[in-house]
Amino acid sequence: MVTTLARPDEMFDREVEWRALSAFATDTRPGATLGVVSGRRRQGKSFLLRALCQATGGFYFAADEATDGESLRHIGEAIGAYLGSPAPLSFDGWHAVVDALLALGGDQPVPVVIDEFPYLAKANPRLPSIVQNALAPLRPEREDSRARLLLCGSAMSFMGRLLSGDAPLRGRAGLELVVPTLDHRLAAEFWGVSDPATALKVNAIVGGTPAYRREFARDDTPADAADFDSWVTRTVLSPTSPLFREARYLLADESELHDAGLYHSVLAAIAAGNAGRGGIASYLGRKSGDLAHPLTVLEDCGLITREPDVFRDNRTHFRIAEPLITFYHAVMRPIWSDLEHTRDAGRLWQRSQQRFVGNVMGPHFEHICRHWTRHMAPDKLFGGAYAHHVGSGTVNDPARRTSHEVDAVVFGLDDDNRRPILAIGEAKWGERMGRGHVERLRRIRELLAAQGRHGAATARLVCYGGAGFSPELIAEAAADSEIALVGLDTLYTTAA
Repeated sequence: MVTTLARPDEMFDREVEWRALSAFATDTRPGATLGVVSGRRRQGKSFLLRALCQATGGFYFAADEATDGESLRHIGEAIGAYLGSPAPLSFDGWHAVVDALLALGGDQPVPVVIDEFPYLAKANPRLPSIVQNALAPLRPEREDSRARLLLCGSAMSFMGRLLSGDAPLRGRAGLELVVPTLDHRLAAEFWGVSDPATALKVNAIVGGTPAYRREFARDDTPADAADFDSWVTRTVLSPTSPLFREARYLLADESELHDAGLYHSVLAAIAAGNAGRGGIASYLGRKSGDLAHPLTVLEDCGLITREPDVFRDNRTHFRIAEPLITFYHAVMRPIWSDLEHTRDAGRLWQRSQQRFVGNVMGPHFEHICRHWTRHMAPDKLFGGAYAHHVGSGTVNDPARRTSHEVDAVVFGLDDDNRRPILAIGEAKWGERMGRGHVERLRRIRELLAAQGRHGAATARLVCYGGAGFSPELIAEAAADSEIALVGLDTLYTTAA
């Protein structure tokens, strides 16, 4: 039997995560169980777990970066305080600690949380194996316990390996919860920004990380569209604001990134528009083969994502997953010294507008359009079909000796497990879209149909316009059902 606990009034969204944690923590079946909670820093994981323990009377311990001996002493003090012992408990090793944690769960289920678990495992790499042995089947300490042990961490590379491959805890967890960033709609609601253009610009800088509003910006949000530039200069570009250096700290938080200079250069290359491996290598002055390891490490840390070209199996694009890092490398890093010493950040910000629009807003808008199409667009946009996959790709045009980049390619899934092309789309942030954009999409559709791509001949043409559409295009779309126009208002509402 499980119970859905009342969600705290001060908790924004996180309904799915709260239900999952509630079900796990209140499961009355006998036997201790393990759950793993991960996600990038500042997403509210600790808040979720603290609230869970407060609602259930559970045990919460936040680890520090410390030696193994100091951590044993701290957790002994925490367990003693939880049990109301007159003196701290003393443990000579983690086997005894884990058994003491399991003993906290008696007749009733109780969550037992170890936050920042990677800190403990860094000091004692045997800790995952110790937890594995403690949760071994038929072991009395496990069978007689209803402890719901939750291990939490923000080091994505470490947490990603915790349950994978031949890791000790693989197959032991009954819950694996990744706490994501807020999507663009929820982020707009959370920041209290009602104007879609302003909301998207804010999202392109700080993404959907909750802490950036509450703790970092101290609830300073753009009052309206006219206040956006001022908001940027008084928060993100102000040396006195925590947001100013946050992008640098995000990399420093990842223990896997040993050569910080190399990884910053790779991210700078991507932020400058070099999405392919060859472009990144050229930017760094290295060979493509030299990038395999740093790209893999950045991907494992959740700092970049690998997005295959939907039309070319051997081509991959890389995208920075954290908007603030893109903003830092595209806008702040090139003028870092000036930002640290100037008293007029507004002047520097105005000089950076071209990089902001081209290197930050353009790619971010394309990503948001693909995300909306995949997860939020109504099926009627594609004739009632379901958008099974959305990606980007490159189409060769031999007759014109060129190639065409397609910002959004929408695939369905038919009864024969084939993936028909439902739509192709182009996204423009700072340019009003006109009939020329539709003609380009028609040409791409012809090329795909000539290649024999399933469904291409009837694919819908979608224009995603951040700056709106020309009257001629609006009129043509009204008369031609094969054309769909998606503006900012649509991206922030439920209907297309």
